[in-house]
Amino acid sequence: MLRLMTWNIRTGGRDRDGTDRRDRIVSVVAAHRPDVLALQELRGSDRTLGGLAQRLGMAPYLARSWFGQPVAVLVRPPLRVLRAGPVRRPFHHAAARVRVATPAGPLTVFSTHLNPYSGGRRRIEAGWLATAVRRGGGELAVLAGDLNTLEPDVDHADRLAGLAAAYRRRHLRRDGRTVDTRAVARLLDAGLVDLWPRADGDGLTVPTGHGGAEFAGMRLDYLLATPALAARVRAVRVVRDGDAETASDHYPVLAELDVAPG
Repeated sequence: MLRLMTWNIRTGGRDRDGTDRRDRIVSVVAAHRPDVLALQELRGSDRTLGGLAQRLGMAPYLARSWFGQPVAVLVRPPLRVLRAGPVRRPFHHAAARVRVATPAGPLTVFSTHLNPYSGGRRRIEAGWLATAVRRGGGELAVLAGDLNTLEPDVDHADRLAGLAAAYRRRHLRRDGRTVDTRAVARLLDAGLVDLWPRADGDGLTVPTGHGGAEFAGMRLDYLLATPALAARVRAVRVVRDGDAETASDHYPVLAELDVAPG
């Protein structure tokens, strides 16, 4: 089995008050030993990601950001990287693309973090990603990350009612009433498959015990796969045990894929 994890680690694992959460982040990742790790919110990691990756025994592939924070894909040996680089579009944050060799064929992993403030911009960014997956993802591909978007076909009214107005607006369309789920809907319409329905539970990824006033029991972190890869999913879960409760304001999502990392 190949283990894939996605995680928004919040501002590079360090808080403005000086709190350093990186030991807790390493503890969570080491406990679950993903073969591929998609990370988001890597503020300051141009200098520090290499050290974090070394502690995890993984090789890092960073995509820098013009406006927000970098993202990355980390790969554990013996997986062999065939291609790596950013998705070259003006994302608010960024998108990284790494293709690795597996016995089942090349697997392409995209790590991304969509615009936190504008549903319209998220929809545009989702379109760029859908094109990138279609043109360069291949048969086995997965889009992993913090999409900052509530899932379609779910009633979110009560959840959003508990948010402060400034945060509630992030998830509403211009009429101030309609929940904006267009980014995820666009990716699903492009043929990607949401892996969470293959798991049990609510799938909520925020907030954690670390906090998050902008959240109200939401699923914002996704694994969306091509149909061929979705057929190989054996397990998906939100990791809430151990240090995951306080290592970030997001919980990581972990999937097991029937794609031997050999």
